[in-house]
Amino acid sequence: MIILNPAAANGKAGKLWPELESRLREQLADFEVARTQYSGHAIELAEAAVQAGYRHLIAVGGDGTNHEVANGILRQQIVPSHEIWYTLLPVGTGNDWIRTHSIPRQFDRWLQMLQEGYFIIQEVGRVTYHEAGVEKNRYFVNVAGMAYDAFVVRYGEQHRHWVRNRFFYLLLILRCLFKYRLNQGALEAGDHVVQQRFYTINVGICRYSGGGMQFVPQADPTDGKFALTYAGPVSKLGVLLNTWRFYNGSIGRHPKIETMHADWVKVTSPTGHPPIPVEADGEFLGYSPVYFELITNALRVIVPRAEQNKM
Repeated sequence: MIILNPAAANGKAGKLWPELESRLREQLADFEVARTQYSGHAIELAEAAVQAGYRHLIAVGGDGTNHEVANGILRQQIVPSHEIWYTLLPVGTGNDWIRTHSIPRQFDRWLQMLQEGYFIIQEVGRVTYHEAGVEKNRYFVNVAGMAYDAFVVRYGEQHRHWVRNRFFYLLLILRCLFKYRLNQGALEAGDHVVQQRFYTINVGICRYSGGGMQFVPQADPTDGKFALTYAGPVSKLGVLLNTWRFYNGSIGRHPKIETMHADWVKVTSPTGHPPIPVEADGEFLGYSPVYFELITNALRVIVPRAEQNKM
């Protein structure tokens, strides 16, 4: 089953699909195509596909589509989620999740990867959060962010015309820098407890987010731990002067930024202070209190042979 988001990358996926489908039918024996029609639809389509007997799923789109299809696989109760073979044909704006797994964007190389059928089984996170006073939960397969990161995601959803490519997303981040006000909160990660004003909090399974940024460069999707990065009250000038650290994996060398690993993470807001926003895989979810738990042996991902051997 192929789940296509024709709106991915500002409609690019829908325009490319006829040619991609033609080439796929030359190589694959048989497949069905389901097209998303609204936000959250890919979750429903993935659940329905598993219920209908499909055990091989491909998402066509970007990080948002990947997030929804993975949630459908993880939410269904028909078979253990790791028994579903899954991968993403990346036709998105950011394509961050594929970077950790080295999933190629070039179609011929991607098709070779699919036919070889090598895989890893990566961990996922389950985040419990609150929306309009109601407790909800969502799975994430890449990176979840709180405070500034969630503020940027929410602002980006409200101004989608800004998010055209990696460069425009960086401009969006810088624009939000002058609108954001730091949140007071309490973070717990095992025996590690911090109470302060947070600039940002990132909980990662994989390494990249925000168009190639590395807020959790210590992340490994198979090591049995969350990668946790959090920043205290960094000044706006300090953020601007250290933007280069977002991309080269040296973010933890900043004196006000901590990087570590954790089995679980809990974030709350003190009484009288506004709740802290949260996003997962670039999708805005809601607010604190928030609890992150790690689920191992969760998602079977088709990857290039070299990546499978390395993992």
